[in-house]
Amino acid sequence: MAKVELNRMHKSFGQVDIIKDIDLTIEHGEFCVLVGPSGCGKSTLLRMIAGLETISKGDLVIDGEVVNAVDPVQRGIAMVFQSYALYPHMTVEDNMGFSLKMAGQKKAEIKRRVSAAAEILQLTHLLNRKPNQLSGGQRQRVAIGRAIVRNPKVFLFDEPLSNLDAELRVSMRVEIAKLHMELGNTMIYVTHDQTEAMTLADKIVVLRAGRIEQVGAPLHLYDDPDNLFVAGFIGSPKMNFISAEASGPRAVRFQDGMELAVPSLSTEFSFGQKITVGIRPEHLQGRDAATLTLPVTVDVVEHLGTTTYAYARTIFGQAVTAELGDERDIRTGDRVDLKFSAGDLRIFDSEGLRIR
Repeated sequence: MAKVELNRMHKSFGQVDIIKDIDLTIEHGEFCVLVGPSGCGKSTLLRMIAGLETISKGDLVIDGEVVNAVDPVQRGIAMVFQSYALYPHMTVEDNMGFSLKMAGQKKAEIKRRVSAAAEILQLTHLLNRKPNQLSGGQRQRVAIGRAIVRNPKVFLFDEPLSNLDAELRVSMRVEIAKLHMELGNTMIYVTHDQTEAMTLADKIVVLRAGRIEQVGAPLHLYDDPDNLFVAGFIGSPKMNFISAEASGPRAVRFQDGMELAVPSLSTEFSFGQKITVGIRPEHLQGRDAATLTLPVTVDVVEHLGTTTYAYARTIFGQAVTAELGDERDIRTGDRVDLKFSAGDLRIFDSEGLRIR
């Protein structure tokens, strides 16, 4: 295990800044997920940690040592890529042990490490097969096993599940979570899939345009986002956003004229201030404590068995998604009153920053 520290790390390609003065600490044994939309810089940041991209400015510290100038193989890291990159002419056993062979390890030690990793990943019965005889999930497990045998201080994962189908993605998420619990190594994982981030991470780092938007535990980011971007990115379906304006120090007015008090805020509004009101789909299902009503017309209904999603629009045309539990009677075209509570609202200013 190792502590990883990013101190004012910056990456530029010519005049283009990709990673912008990032400060981040990943503790011993922590599972940290870097998440964000395509082009936000998460894979570049991971490659900087791996030593595959140079650091333009700042320091990378692993286990107390500045490693900016240290070769990748000497950093104590192992990386699992999106592509399995297995040698097609080698068996599973040879693929997993290849890096140890190249490092000059003795055959007995290679066999011991490969056997131990294969047992953890349930690959023992596949050690004599070639990659073309394996499923996608099995190939990814071999790629992970190739990293395990190196006994690294830090595991790096670069979107390792993106080539798998939906069912395999779920099962491999479980396997990676089990692996972290069993090994206890520090793991840094890159994905654009916020579901992977929510289910795997001890700590999520939300990136946008090369900067950190917010860092925290999954449920903290879900319940207490700092801005509109994080609120909309974390959660599926995403948070609903409704335009409004301040009608009093702690009161808001929607476009249809409905007003409501938000007494829990410590900040007072300016009269007429433009704001955005956010509310999660699951908070629009008419719970017993709900006292407020949002009239909508239902455009599309998705019945998923235990959960029903209604995609609707308000009377002033703004899109709203509601999670309605086991509601089976709602139909397209229905006009319904969605119930919610003021305490479930999240308020953002005109710059997209949270008002608390």
